[in-house]
Amino acid sequence: MNTKPNILFILSDQHNAKYLGAAGHPHVLTPNLDRMAARGVRFDAAVAQNTICTPSRVCQLSGQYCHNHGYYALLGPRPAGLPTVLGHFRKSGYHTAFVGKSHGPEYWIEDDCDEFHDTTDCAIGGRSKEFLTYLKGRGVDITADFKPDADNAPSVIEYEDSEEGWGSRKTIDIIKRAAAGDKPFFMAFWPPKPHGPYTPAKRFWDLYDRSKLTLPPNANYDLAAAGKSPLMQSVTNWVRDKSADYDGDRWNKLQGYLGNVSQIDQCVGDVLAFLDESGLAENTIVVYCADHGDYGCEHGPNEKVPGICTDAVTRVPMIWQWPGHLKAAHLAKDVVETVDIVPTLCSLAGVAPLQTADGRDISAMLAGEAGDPERLGVTEYPLSKSVRKGQWRLVYYPHGYFADTKMQVLHPENNAPDARALEGLSTDRTFAFGELYDLKNDPWEMKNLYFDPAYQHIVQQLQRELMDWLMYTTRPVTMQSPTDIAGDQVTRRYTLPINADGKLPYPQFRLGLGGPHL
Repeated sequence: MNTKPNILFILSDQHNAKYLGAAGHPHVLTPNLDRMAARGVRFDAAVAQNTICTPSRVCQLSGQYCHNHGYYALLGPRPAGLPTVLGHFRKSGYHTAFVGKSHGPEYWIEDDCDEFHDTTDCAIGGRSKEFLTYLKGRGVDITADFKPDADNAPSVIEYEDSEEGWGSRKTIDIIKRAAAGDKPFFMAFWPPKPHGPYTPAKRFWDLYDRSKLTLPPNANYDLAAAGKSPLMQSVTNWVRDKSADYDGDRWNKLQGYLGNVSQIDQCVGDVLAFLDESGLAENTIVVYCADHGDYGCEHGPNEKVPGICTDAVTRVPMIWQWPGHLKAAHLAKDVVETVDIVPTLCSLAGVAPLQTADGRDISAMLAGEAGDPERLGVTEYPLSKSVRKGQWRLVYYPHGYFADTKMQVLHPENNAPDARALEGLSTDRTFAFGELYDLKNDPWEMKNLYFDPAYQHIVQQLQRELMDWLMYTTRPVTMQSPTDIAGDQVTRRYTLPINADGKLPYPQFRLGLGGPHL
C-alpha cells in the first residue's frame, strides 16, 4: 500500500515575484496562489539560477548549478548522465508525468516520464498529439497568439482551449488515474504563461481596468544617471527607438501581463480545487515556482532581454503547500534558491537524496524555522554573476567586459555599438564595471552603489564570497585523495567514486578538504 506523499510541481514561465496579491501588488488578482500561500509557506527571496528558460529548468529538474551542468542557452543535447528529479522519483516507485512547456535538452525530460505532454512545441517530438487532436476537434489555431499584431491584446482563444486550460484538465486526469493505482504520483505541470505573448483569454484581460492601473515606480527614470549597465541601457534605447508608441506599448504590456498572471492563477486553482475535492490535498506536496522573472514594465524594456541585471528577473515566486505538515501562512524571508526544490522534495517524501543535486534541503524553513542569513543566492551567466545576500545584490562582470563594445553592447537593430549606452565608460580592458543595490532602502533598484566609496567594503566582501562559493560548489571530475563514499548512485572509475554525470559526488571533495557547505 502506498504510504509516500504525492508531488505536484507547478512551474510557470517568467513570473515576476512582485506580481502576487500575497506579495502586496496593487493590481494583480491571484486568489488561488494567495490561498496557497495562506495554507503554506511563501518565500520572499527565492533566487533563480538563470534567467533563460532552458538553463533554469535544467537547474530545477536536476538541483544542480549552471556552472556544473553547463547549460546557459536554449535547448541543447541531452546532459551526459545527469539525472532528473522525475527519473529519481520514478526509480523510487512513483508514477511520473509531465504536462506543459518542457523547453529542456532533447529527450532528457521525456525519457523520465511515464506520461509526457508538451503543449508548446518545445519538445523534440513537437506538441502533444493528444493536445493537437483536441485542438483540431475544436477548430482552434493555437498559434494565433503568435501572429503579427496579436501581442499585448486579448487572445482569440478561450481559456478552456488554452494551454493552461487544457493542461490543468489533463493534469487532473493523470492524477485521477495515478491515484486509483497503488503508486504515489510525481506530477509536473508547467504552464507557459505569464511569458509572452501577452495575450490572456479575454476573461482575464477584462479583469483589469486600464484607467485604474499604475506603472511600477521604476518605469520612468534616467538609467544612465542611475548607473545601470550599458547592456540594460542599450536594450532600453532599442525598445524605445523601434516603437511607434512606446508609452502605449507599455500599458498594453502591463494589462496583458496582469491578465497572463491571472490565467496562471486560474489553472493552478483548477488543480488545487480538484485535490481538495478528491481528498488528495492532505497527502500531496504542492510547489509553485517560476523558471525566472519578467520586467513587468520595470526599468524600460518590454521583454526580458538584458540578462541578469535586475531583481525583477532573478527573483521568483515560490510557494509550498502540504496541509498539516508545513507552517501555515508563513513568510520565509531568508534567501533560498530554485536548486533547493529537488533535495527538499526528496527529504519531505522520504526518498534518498539525489547526490548530483547541489541545492539545500529547506524543510526546516517550511516548518517555520529561520534560514541562513549569510547565504548567497546566485544567478549565473558565463561572463556575469548576480549575488543576493540579505539586503544586498551585486552583479559582477569580469574586467573589460564592457570595453569590448563589438561583443557586449551592440545595438540590437543595427548591430553597431550603442554610443549612448557607452558614453562615459572607459575602453580600458582592465576597467571594472559592476552593480550593487541596497534592496532594503532601494527595492526598485534605481541607484547603483558599486562605484560609491562608502560601499566598497560591501562590494569587496560579496566579490570574495562569490569566489569562495564558486570554489566550494564546482564539481570536479577527478581530485587527489577524496573521501570515499558509496551507494547505488555511485560507480567507480579509475578507483574513484563518481556519480552518473561523471563527476565526484558533492560531499566528496568538500569533506576531504574540510570545507563548509555553502
